[in-house]
Amino acid sequence: MSLRDLPSVDKLLAQASDLIAEYGRPLTTEIFREKLDEARTDFRTQAATPSATDLLSQARARLASLTVFSLRPIINASGVILHTNLGRAPLSQAALTQMESVARGYSTLEYDLSKGERGSRAIHAESLLTRLTGAEAALVVNNNAAAVLLILSALAQRKGVLISRSQLVEIGGGFRIPDVMKQSGAKLVEVGTTNRTHLKDYKEAIDEKTALILRAHHSNFKIIGFATEPTLVELCALGLPVVDDLGSGALLDTATFGLGHEPMVQESLKAGAALVAFSGDKLLGGPQAGIIVGRAELIAKLKKHPLARAVRADKLCLAALSATLLHYLHDEATQEIPIWRMIALPLAEIEKRARAWAAQLGALGTAASVINGESTVGGGSLPGETLPTKLVALTVKSPNVFAAQLRAADPPIIARVLEDQVVLDPRTVLVEEESLLIAGVLKNLTRWKMTR
Repeated sequence: MSLRDLPSVDKLLAQASDLIAEYGRPLTTEIFREKLDEARTDFRTQAATPSATDLLSQARARLASLTVFSLRPIINASGVILHTNLGRAPLSQAALTQMESVARGYSTLEYDLSKGERGSRAIHAESLLTRLTGAEAALVVNNNAAAVLLILSALAQRKGVLISRSQLVEIGGGFRIPDVMKQSGAKLVEVGTTNRTHLKDYKEAIDEKTALILRAHHSNFKIIGFATEPTLVELCALGLPVVDDLGSGALLDTATFGLGHEPMVQESLKAGAALVAFSGDKLLGGPQAGIIVGRAELIAKLKKHPLARAVRADKLCLAALSATLLHYLHDEATQEIPIWRMIALPLAEIEKRARAWAAQLGALGTAASVINGESTVGGGSLPGETLPTKLVALTVKSPNVFAAQLRAADPPIIARVLEDQVVLDPRTVLVEEESLLIAGVLKNLTRWKMTR
């Protein structure tokens, strides 16, 4: 055999009308060339060349792999409501509809209809945020890390910012408060100790170069035992602007649903915080966004800062956020916002769904039972807090391997392995996903039995 046995690109293209129709001629041609180059390289060690049929098959696999979406929908049966790795909060139907309506064509993103001239994207969602929180003004950026960076850059560059050592936090992805301060140009002034910070520590650290006090909420950890921190009211009484980085940003009282109390945006403003920063896609239940509410004169400075353009929210974010906020205004958050439906879901309803699942999944002879379990909020919210739930437990050989097989399904199903069983939590599975979940698990159980 020799390299002359390899077919030409044109010969391959002549046999690839289906690939050209599906993937386009330019990309198909490019992949054929890549496969032929690989065959020439392999020939040096293998002294063999693939046939045209082999090359067509290899090109088909390469094209399919290359063009598949890596960002895919999945079914979250893990019981983690705000699963950061799975995209955090699923959006309400109203939010999806509003996003589609502004994405399909043109929109009033930066256009003032009454004046017939350029407007500002900063106005979108601002009136809803001020009405819901009681703030004087509001600004939406692309995430909460950007919100904190913008605040520090605009209000404290080359000036001191006081923060307790107990609040020098790192959250997922390596986001660290000290690093953000350094990037903003603000001077980090640590006060107190890791476990105990007193009001006098702040008082003693204040000088003529101090611009702000920053309070960072313990979003994903707790300090218990011999620990203390001044209250937000006490910090605000010191006379400096206090920025409260809440992270999660609840507008509803989580204690109402059997959870610990997560600090609410309204409470921070009432306590006297000059600015409050929080996320849109955590306990708010909307799209990824960083939201800043507070004093009008400070928000105005943020809007004028050059960094504001670099971190601004796009039209899809603003559309989804506005629709989400309207659910709160209409007092329908626990009915319409998916994460709040999950949090508020009665245990009896979860058990009803779990038993229906177990009956269907046990039809193939697999041991499928309903057991007690716990759901978590996740997403850097309410660390250590859980909600009672009912789990569907599947007893299969090699549960970790079976869980991996579920992740390879279409759509992928994310389950947990608990005490050598694969468990599915109905709390985090949307009702419209149930049939897909049952079909996916049954299909994999059938395959599992055939190969075991």
